[in-house]
Amino acid sequence: MTTDEKNWGMYCHLAAFAGLLIPFGNVIGPLVIWLLKKDEYPHVDMEGKESLNFQITVSIAVMVAGALSVVLIGIPLLIAIVVFTLIFIIKAIMETNEGRSYRYPYNLRLIK
Repeated sequence: MTTDEKNWGMYCHLAAFAGLLIPFGNVIGPLVIWLLKKDEYPHVDMEGKESLNFQITVSIAVMVAGALSVVLIGIPLLIAIVVFTLIFIIKAIMETNEGRSYRYPYNLRLIK
């Protein structure tokens, strides 16, 4: 695996932080990188799908927790989702930076 391929795989996970700047950027960022580089690098294809699936899963969880915040249980759920998402993304970035693949726990694998 080349350094370029390893870096683009890491960027797939790093792009999820775009959600801090724009709505649904956490999905759009990994999607753009995956679409641009999936045919060029097999590792990026695998990491891009993994990151994209995780960000879709997180988006669904945030919407459900947001709806549950009306009855106040959603607020602690939102906090937990944010904390665990940050931990998993940082772990994925570190793993892919070393050239290893990362599989998120609790991930709906919608894109195969």
